[in-house]
Amino acid sequence: MNPPTRMDPMRHEADRLERRSGSRLRRRRALDNSRANERLVLSAVRRVELGDQEALRFLYLRYADNVYGYVCSLVCDEHEAEDVTQQIFTRLPASLRRYQPQVAPFSGWIVRVAHNAAVDHMRAKRATPTEEVRDPDQKDLDMSRERYWDLRVALDALPEDQRRVFVMRFIAGMSPAEIAAQLGRSEHAVHGLQHRGRRTLKTVLRQLEAAPVAVRAG
Repeated sequence: MNPPTRMDPMRHEADRLERRSGSRLRRRRALDNSRANERLVLSAVRRVELGDQEALRFLYLRYADNVYGYVCSLVCDEHEAEDVTQQIFTRLPASLRRYQPQVAPFSGWIVRVAHNAAVDHMRAKRATPTEEVRDPDQKDLDMSRERYWDLRVALDALPEDQRRVFVMRFIAGMSPAEIAAQLGRSEHAVHGLQHRGRRTLKTVLRQLEAAPVAVRAG
């Protein structure tokens, strides 16, 4: 008689997540940063790189709601956020070639991937050349790899409403009137969020020793 087959713990966890959340994406902020989860995630990453679809399913079920929630906070459209989220995980096997576990936990890395994908989506939607996207008063902003990393960390530190306005204004290149219409807020409220976000961003960048940074209101 053959001994019973031991269930793959990754598949078991993926099945549990699927039963709990179903197929519909939901906004979720909480992340499981336990050591047990990190070990399972790193194992999944290695298996995805080898073409394991079960491991890819696990990573999707574990992080898709977090990615979707973050993308929603930037693009402000649930259907578009769903599309961006699906694209991120469809491209994940190729994207993982750039992931370095010793530099950042997977949970932090996938949120940065989501940030870049959301910004790219907004730029493509506006069909605006990169040279026209950036505010002309950002000439003093050093966009080297290190400074760009610091900026992304600082953006993540902003309250959600300030981050939305800041990304739409200075990265996607939208006008205050366009942002107000998108968010259902007044232009006065948008300007207030922009100014508060800029002050917070400068403070965080100084803490990261990435100052001086000139980001002025348009």
